[in-house]
Amino acid sequence: MANIKSAKKRILVNETKAARNKAIKSKVKTCVKKVETAVANKDAAVAADALKTAIREINKAGGKGVYHKNTCSRKISRLTKAVNTIA
Repeated sequence: MANIKSAKKRILVNETKAARNKAIKSKVKTCVKKVETAVANKDAAVAADALKTAIREINKAGGKGVYHKNTCSRKISRLTKAVNTIA
């Protein structure tokens, strides 16, 4: 355990940030899963709607620094490609 006051504060701040990042990643994963489920069911309308939501959440996560910008681009690209295969 840390003895220095600033080190103790860093531990608290890191826990807060980790919880925030975990929540954001969880939200992104849920959105991605909805798109993949719609693609598996060959439901183009639902997939397109879910894709729009997923892209918004992925970009938000990238803007907050949870994901690297290239990771965001890769995720969006793969989802878009999957949705376009059933259209």
